[in-house]
Amino acid sequence: MLDVGKDDEKIRWEILSNRSVMFLLELEIQGGRMIEVEKVAECDQSRQGRIGNRPFWVLTLSIVIRAVHQVGAAVFLASFLLDEIGSPPALYFAIVVISGGALMVTEGMRHRQFYRESSGVSIFIKLIVLGAAYHGLLPGTATVVLITFFMASISSHMPKFIRHRLLY
Repeated sequence: MLDVGKDDEKIRWEILSNRSVMFLLELEIQGGRMIEVEKVAECDQSRQGRIGNRPFWVLTLSIVIRAVHQVGAAVFLASFLLDEIGSPPALYFAIVVISGGALMVTEGMRHRQFYRESSGVSIFIKLIVLGAAYHGLLPGTATVVLITFFMASISSHMPKFIRHRLLY
């Protein structure tokens, strides 16, 4: 990945070395030559889960499924936060469950060990907490659901080398 700065003299560049360590380097152009200014980060990718091939059409479909899932999840969350809605509408609950299952299948096609990765573990924690909140087993249900959605948002937007790191 090459990211050229505003003045085109500083460049941030990711280099994959031996497929196990990723270096993020800051390079500077001096006299037509690039020189390393600073090693910004080093990420160990050897603890990543197995990655399989996924057809492009599955990727495209998963993007549409994710958008549908977000709409259903927004109404599901709103049903806990707004008294006017009451309980989660059955249609949106079905949308969340079906699209969430479809997302797990499409993600499982690409990341074969997602249940061992931090992203998969956070999905299972989210499901357990939301299930307990839905059935009224937790006090302060609206707050718990909101915190769970916040946690899910953070875990799904973490950098790839953290999101897909094997935990066990």
